[in-house]
Amino acid sequence: MNSKPYFQHLWQRGCDYLGAPKAIMGGAMTWVSERHLVSALSNAGAFGVLACGAMKPDMLRAEIQETKKLTQKPFGVNLIVMHPELEALAQVCVDEKVPHVVLAGGLPPAAVVSKLKAGGTKVMAFAPALVIAKKLLRSNIDALVIEGSEAGGHIGPVSTFVLAQEILPEIKDVPVFAAGGIGRGEGILALLEMGAAGVQLGTRFVCAKECIAHAKFKQAFIRGAARDAQPSVQLDPRFPVIPVRALMNNGTRHFTEKQREVMSRFETGAVEQKAAQLEIEHFWAGALRRAVMEGDVAEGSLMAGQSVGMVDKEQPVTVILDELIGQALAALEKRNLPK
Repeated sequence: MNSKPYFQHLWQRGCDYLGAPKAIMGGAMTWVSERHLVSALSNAGAFGVLACGAMKPDMLRAEIQETKKLTQKPFGVNLIVMHPELEALAQVCVDEKVPHVVLAGGLPPAAVVSKLKAGGTKVMAFAPALVIAKKLLRSNIDALVIEGSEAGGHIGPVSTFVLAQEILPEIKDVPVFAAGGIGRGEGILALLEMGAAGVQLGTRFVCAKECIAHAKFKQAFIRGAARDAQPSVQLDPRFPVIPVRALMNNGTRHFTEKQREVMSRFETGAVEQKAAQLEIEHFWAGALRRAVMEGDVAEGSLMAGQSVGMVDKEQPVTVILDELIGQALAALEKRNLPK
């Protein structure tokens, strides 16, 4: 029984939206999702997404231009809505004719959405709950990503499976991509059959050969099990910290100590609350760079999703994608397809 036409039908809407033959987006991982991994994903038929992170506009422009030198295929850019130069970054994406921008980290400002859409860019945003998904649709967002707490990096409180059941049956007007904890093709198939237009994977691609992450960083992923990827803990509600899922190491413990130290200085009046909050948030930025770029896997931040337990070797992007799709097709071949 030929399962390929049915599988293609399941994600055709996502393929059409992305302009790619495979409706698999690369998760935007700071320091990891740069020109080499992004171009490799797009060249292989998936959809790479550059992680802007804390880049300045000129840095983002240069990274987009360098990515274009490596691929003629479409790719996107992920912008953090809390970035102080968000509007300038959006303008860079318009100037460089980036076809898709993914806005993350909160509700996107209407002015930025309008700027991007007026420039011909399709806009995606993250919906951590049904009520927010509906609000985003009223904001003229073109597509949604629902990312569960199994994901790596900054996470919300709800699992992918619960979000999928809550949101996919209700949101039909725009494509919805599912993310968080996806490591095999059977998972992709299940989410597509639940109504997702496509999926987003991050952790699975950290150990792609084209990924520039340090060899020690990749080895930590290969050794890691699902239960090793744990969310960080908030110590004081006066200093709200978005949980960060990462492989447990000395750096994770130091983050807890950092919170205690900053709160102690706040209590004595040595630092104001806003400055204290920023100091806590900035901890992860430097720790992640040390891990990814320098291989400091003891003290750095090993941001990883719970699908890390399904990463067991370094492979080319093309092989990873073929493996994922092959698993999905094999699962279909084991049952009778709809006539």
